[in-house]
Amino acid sequence: MTESAVSVFNRLVAAEPPEQAQVRFWTVCVLGGSIAGLLAARVLADHAREVVVIERDVVGVDGQSRPGVPQDLQVHVLLPGGRRWIERWLPGFTKEVLAHGATLSGPGQFRQYVDGQAQVEAGDYEVLAASRPLIESRIRAEVLARPNVRAVHAQVTGLEYRDGSVSAVRYTSGDASTTLPAGLVVDAMGRASRLSDWLVADGYDRPPLERLVIQTNYSTALFKRAPGEEQPLNVALARFSPPYPVDGLLVSAANAIENDQWIVGLMGFEENKPGGTLDEIIATCAKLPPTFSAAVAGEPITREPFHYHQGDSRRRDFTGVTRFPAGLVSVGDAVASFNPVYGQGMSSAALHASCLSEYLLGDPEPGAPATTFFELQRVIVDAAWGISAGADAEQLDIVTGAAVPAEVARRRQVMGQVRRASLTDEIVSMRFSDVAFMLAHPDTLGDPALIDRAVAVNEGK
Repeated sequence: MTESAVSVFNRLVAAEPPEQAQVRFWTVCVLGGSIAGLLAARVLADHAREVVVIERDVVGVDGQSRPGVPQDLQVHVLLPGGRRWIERWLPGFTKEVLAHGATLSGPGQFRQYVDGQAQVEAGDYEVLAASRPLIESRIRAEVLARPNVRAVHAQVTGLEYRDGSVSAVRYTSGDASTTLPAGLVVDAMGRASRLSDWLVADGYDRPPLERLVIQTNYSTALFKRAPGEEQPLNVALARFSPPYPVDGLLVSAANAIENDQWIVGLMGFEENKPGGTLDEIIATCAKLPPTFSAAVAGEPITREPFHYHQGDSRRRDFTGVTRFPAGLVSVGDAVASFNPVYGQGMSSAALHASCLSEYLLGDPEPGAPATTFFELQRVIVDAAWGISAGADAEQLDIVTGAAVPAEVARRRQVMGQVRRASLTDEIVSMRFSDVAFMLAHPDTLGDPALIDRAVAVNEGK
């Protein structure tokens, strides 16, 4: 019997470093020093004598933005699923980030609102809030501290092959060109990865690309938080349904982060562009739950908001490719890039690394494409895509009035029952949060007993 997606997902979330791993490679190469690339490098450090991370961006001091992450100035959180995995593989990571000013918000410090109603508190979840540059810089420091991992500042220009397997990476640094032999190559080049073009040019197949076009608009600003200031909440998230009654707002977030700051972000889609100016952000926050008003009451740090626009969510399907070289995998946004508002990016990257670990521990066949890895990874991608792209597609259909297939409408109705009951019922709230926080697969929400409970809660029984 084929193993269920739920079972695979549970195993990947709970994965820990191997007590003893076989060294399979002399040199492996990771293309891109993103969080996905760095976590892949951490896994590979157990299986290779040398791990080389090639990063085109100049990496600066802690907390400095990296040009290759256009959304890094927007609101970020590390969901419980991703943080737990990272903590296992980089022990002390959470303590280190907290020492640099991040906040870890557990029960009573993190609150979600839906259309103005607070979701009932349930479970002992902890959400890590910090800027993206801080989180990435601490992961980078921990990974590069390993004696067999090093970084190279260079631009990757292509791959070389031998007998159907990737054998080397070509890159340039300044005026010098280098060919680096590699037994395994990991594509972590993000949404703009050129791997598909390289594969076609080299005689292989292009992985199919699926896109959900949804024009999302973000505005973010930073405000001073008094040192040692205690607020009822460290993290607040408010969501709204059509017709988006608060200034066209779909989602807003306020997080207490490092350097005694509040980071406040507003998001709308299509023609809605909330928070175009600092004054507009402050005015919108006055209409939101109290944490938002408290966050913007301090002195503004940003003169103008940071704006970001993302035109689509996208995913590449590597599982159905006929001609694909051995010794090559992709991770992170190079595989699937979601609407950032759902906070899944960093946690998905962590679980992609978990897929890589299980694949390498499973004695993969030398010279064969990494089919098993991509099948494991698809479980994670499907789960995250179902949450974010599924919710975005529903928003679009509501706004545009598009016809919806009967089966899709039925699934949405079921999810609507669970989502609504999660606002008031602790058991339903915990099950829903497990999925939203990437601790459980979305299929678990199809449990008939859970659906019956949600319906009964919503009907007041």
